[in-house]
Amino acid sequence: MSRNTEKNIKKHNDKLHKEQAKVKQAAVSRKEKLKEITRKFNEKK
Repeated sequence: MSRNTEKNIKKHNDKLHKEQAKVKQAAVSRKEKLKEITRKFNEKK
């Protein structure tokens, strides 16, 4: 059993925020790729 020490809480929060940032960045890059694809598609028309 781990104890809720300041060090453990900080470690957990850092890990959590890193994962959340990774998910957010992935969503942003997907949106940018979609915009690029739609832009190219619209240019062809």
